[in-house]
Amino acid sequence: MGSLTADVGTFLASVTYEDLPADVLPMVRDAFTDTVGVIMVGLPEPVTEIVRRTLVDQAGSPEARSCLSNERVPAPDAALLAGAIAHSLDYDDQSMSGHPSAVLVPAILAEAEHLGVDGRLMTTAYVAGYEVWCELWRRSRNYHAKGWHPTSVFGAMAAAAAGAVLHRLPAERAAAAVAIAGSFAGGLFSNFGSMMKGFHAGLAARGGLESARLAAAGMSAGPDAIENKQGFLMAFSSDSAPDLESESKLGKEWYLPKHKLLIKLHPTCYFLHRSFNGTVRMLAGREIEAEDVASVEVRMGRGQVTCLVYERPQTRWEAEFSGQYGIAAAVILGKMGVPELADETVQRADMQAFFPKVTLIPVDEYDERDPVFSPTEEVKLTLKSGEVIESGPIRSIPGHANDPLTTEQLWSKFRECTVKTHSDQEARDLFDKLQRIDSLSSTSDLPTCASVFTD
Repeated sequence: MGSLTADVGTFLASVTYEDLPADVLPMVRDAFTDTVGVIMVGLPEPVTEIVRRTLVDQAGSPEARSCLSNERVPAPDAALLAGAIAHSLDYDDQSMSGHPSAVLVPAILAEAEHLGVDGRLMTTAYVAGYEVWCELWRRSRNYHAKGWHPTSVFGAMAAAAAGAVLHRLPAERAAAAVAIAGSFAGGLFSNFGSMMKGFHAGLAARGGLESARLAAAGMSAGPDAIENKQGFLMAFSSDSAPDLESESKLGKEWYLPKHKLLIKLHPTCYFLHRSFNGTVRMLAGREIEAEDVASVEVRMGRGQVTCLVYERPQTRWEAEFSGQYGIAAAVILGKMGVPELADETVQRADMQAFFPKVTLIPVDEYDERDPVFSPTEEVKLTLKSGEVIESGPIRSIPGHANDPLTTEQLWSKFRECTVKTHSDQEARDLFDKLQRIDSLSSTSDLPTCASVFTD
């Protein structure tokens, strides 16, 4: 094959809105809509003020609105903050072992506002970034096992790709942007269960935009930075055997129709959603008390179990990555929203007493769509009476690629996320505009939220 890095640049320089498959457009609109919603609900999180006060240059160039507020900051800073907030509650969408929209949407909204480009180009930039993410990810996909967070590994590359499209860089400069971003890529798995996991998305968004800007200004980078035997793919591969040889599929096949977004209805790691949802359905109509349960076994993908590291969570951050919490929430609370993730809920005596009853059993079967997941999950709950209740195979849940949310379901989540920042009419106006993102003349069509950052 030729240079993969050069092929990426050629794709980014040539892709147009007219090239995009029609069936990806609703997904892109939902991605922008859902991400803005989870930014709004994440604003009260402590990471917001930590990042805003420490790293955002509020006296810098007023290039873009920070989280659609009246506050204008440099676009890379706006992307950093919005990305960190978007992923702070783990309520953002998931695909390709990571969280593409928490990186791409903040980066695109910020840089598009600075450049004054329209919604068609923003949409093209999103799909281009997504496609580059998938082209790289497919070459060695078990990154969690080596200690990496794929969101920040691939996010920086994807954001640079999106930035290259927004800046309309020629092929050689677009390739340089992605090559530069390889040195911004990173993010440790060991930071899961803390504020840093969300911050990874912000770092990737900012790093990607800075990479595109550096490339536009003439910064040089390795012409084979991606596929070099000492390059991006080899450095991050879990087994040091990534696919360095196959031809790029960029612009020839489209990944997004096959690797669709999974939009969350619960603010936790997606790896525990199916078992939570399956347990709620399994127990519907039955009066089961926590004290009645002797044990629960959950069979799920080995990659999922690897990520659900907190068997006895004590904080909301830890609960987001706890299969034990997900099952306890299903049995005791019957729901798993933002209030149910509060520290005081996680620390309740009945929740803490239930965690040891839950065992996660890893299985080696994997889903071809994303090998971190098993094709199905199963929950077996044994009562102290000896009765056994089984879920049967759990393949999908609302929001999954195979069971996408309806517009009304997405609106319901969006309204819940914006209840503290927007009136009903303001929320509906913002939602409707985001659902038409590709028809906007510019980001200025999106209304400013006067209640955000009023100090």
